Amino acid sequence: MTLMTLVYGGSPGDREKAIASIAPATGASVIIEGLPDDAGLLDDLAAASKLQLQRIAPGCPCCHGNLTVRVMLNRMLRKAPQQIYLGIADASHLQKIREFLQEDQYRERLSLDTEIDCGH
Repeated sequence: MTLMTLVYGGSPGDREKAIASIAPATGASVIIEGLPDDAGLLDDLAAASKLQLQRIAPGCPCCHGNLTVRVMLNRMLRKAPQQIYLGIADASHLQKIREFLQEDQYRERLSLDTEIDCGH
């Protein structure tokens, strides 16, 4: 079972720092909304380790980017990572994202783990 951590709020840099500080060096995957503020911490981490990094265009992953997120998530799950971090800018649709992650196709493959609020 793959653990899923939702990381939301704050700036893109805040979300990247939060994920980079806890992402294990191997076996983790990241889907993150938007481009990095400046440093590209996750890009550096992915280049130096086995971290799998996928970026999606800015916009709500449950509304505008639903198909994109599902495709990326399905591809990542084929590799059975231990942990996936989903970084999103806005928490306003967090409940909808939780619901789609608990649909039948994901229920037996994903376990929602902790959530990290970078906006406080």
